Amino acid sequence: MRKDEFFAQWSALHGGAKIEGIVKAWLEISFQSARALSKLRISPNFLTFFGVLASISLYLVLLDSPNSFLFALLLLALSLAADGIDGSLAILSKKEGRAGANLDALADRISESFWALALYLIGGDYRLVLAAWLLSSIQEYIRARSAGLGLRDIGIVTICERPVRASLIAIALAALLFADLLGSSGEIMTLSLATWIALIWSAMQAFSVVMLWKFIRKNIN
Repeated sequence: MRKDEFFAQWSALHGGAKIEGIVKAWLEISFQSARALSKLRISPNFLTFFGVLASISLYLVLLDSPNSFLFALLLLALSLAADGIDGSLAILSKKEGRAGANLDALADRISESFWALALYLIGGDYRLVLAAWLLSSIQEYIRARSAGLGLRDIGIVTICERPVRASLIAIALAALLFADLLGSSGEIMTLSLATWIALIWSAMQAFSVVMLWKFIRKNIN
């Protein structure tokens, strides 16, 4: 499959999403990675399960060793990468379908739950972490429900999609790693770094939900 065919198929499967900017940059990486994995005969479902396993491991590592920030960063990156590449691999191997899409959606929600738990473990205020997680779940539910009601063109990219959520948690982990190396407490104006990240995530997620809701209200019949 050529790259332009891959881009067209990916866009069609994602509500006509435009392939530009950071989305295009990621898909370039995802396309090349999926091509390599397809040659190794790795299945999309295996990659999906691997992503969930990485997210669970992220939580367990921080639960057992709260200062294992570097290892946690690696597991978070593996979780996000597996989640992003499994769909590309399904397209390249021509195995995309409703069963795989449902499995991928379920895996996404499970992985994000453990991402949120990881943010809580490193010091995020549980109320803000819960609010951010609930809002992200609401955003994905609105998108999925709208598609089920017949709105096929849901190609809007909000300011807080999955890669952004993972990036925020990665920033918290990296900042805490740096603070740990400096012997700092990791607090800014009496609040922990993780709590600030949870606050930013909540605010961005709330804006994203409103952004998506307005788009759907305008376009749904």
